Amino acid sequence: MDRKKVKNIFESAAGRQICIIGDIMLDRYMVGNVSRISPEAPVQVFDLKSSNNKLGGAANVCLNIRTLGGKPFLIGVIGNDDTGKLLTREMKSLKIDISGLIVDKNRPTTCKTRVISDSHHLIRIDSESKQDIDAETENKIFKKLESISRDTSFIILQDYNKGVLTKSLINRVIEFANKKKIKILVDPKFENFFEFRNTFIFKPNRKEIEDAFGKKVKSPEEFNKTVKELMRRLKCDNVVLTLGEEGMRIYENSGRTLKIESIKTHARRVADVSGAGDTVISTIAFCLTGGASIYEAVFISNVAAGRVVEEVGIVPIHKNDLLKQLEFEF
Repeated sequence: MDRKKVKNIFESAAGRQICIIGDIMLDRYMVGNVSRISPEAPVQVFDLKSSNNKLGGAANVCLNIRTLGGKPFLIGVIGNDDTGKLLTREMKSLKIDISGLIVDKNRPTTCKTRVISDSHHLIRIDSESKQDIDAETENKIFKKLESISRDTSFIILQDYNKGVLTKSLINRVIEFANKKKIKILVDPKFENFFEFRNTFIFKPNRKEIEDAFGKKVKSPEEFNKTVKELMRRLKCDNVVLTLGEEGMRIYENSGRTLKIESIKTHARRVADVSGAGDTVISTIAFCLTGGASIYEAVFISNVAAGRVVEEVGIVPIHKNDLLKQLEFEF
């Protein structure tokens, strides 16, 4: 892959619609200092200096596609609460379409508040519901998908086990997408791990695949064996396995053979791995819409992930920054 190829991929992907369905979150960062112990109890006193809100979960995937130059359409659920209003306001400020957001008055908007001092996470406070959405909300999500499917060639299912991607909805979306010849990319979590059958790309990380199979995988050979069993059970076309500091591994169905390729990690220094998986799946989808091969898309996404983990907190990858990083790879 050379500069011309990368340029063509990005130009072809610009403005192409990618649908994201999954758990939407607001990430709140409270930054300050700890310098004393409270006289009221043996606990640290946190002096708040600043706070800011960022898109998280499926909304972060949406933002990454937006900052790469794509056209994301996010479908998910928020609550009728202040957090939901903050999230909506943040999306509007970033010029992201909010028409796919469904308000459920019976659920809170998922919010993760991280308290940080001197670049160290002191605590994370979660406000959320993990109950499955009801049938009415599920039908609203499906109708949103139907309404925008004509202009969509890729769907990302972004699961954080917060109840939006129910087993029923997963099966309905996959069946619908396959009929419409829309390719599905999956970023899974434990609860629904084996529900995502007949998809184009399945992207677990090391922990997720070990949790799903209930065992520690100790060697590349054992990983290959486990992934082959996974592909047999899911009947998926391809698996992209993220391995942290060991990089990524691609299992690509090529005709009658399974092609396995490894890509080394590109992180120069790791400050915070939060959101790296979101960057990977969004960059892969973006590049595929631009005509990249699976290997090319994964290679570029690996460089993108290496860039975002150098920053503290969840940050998206930007097109110009990524292109600059890719210059060092040629």
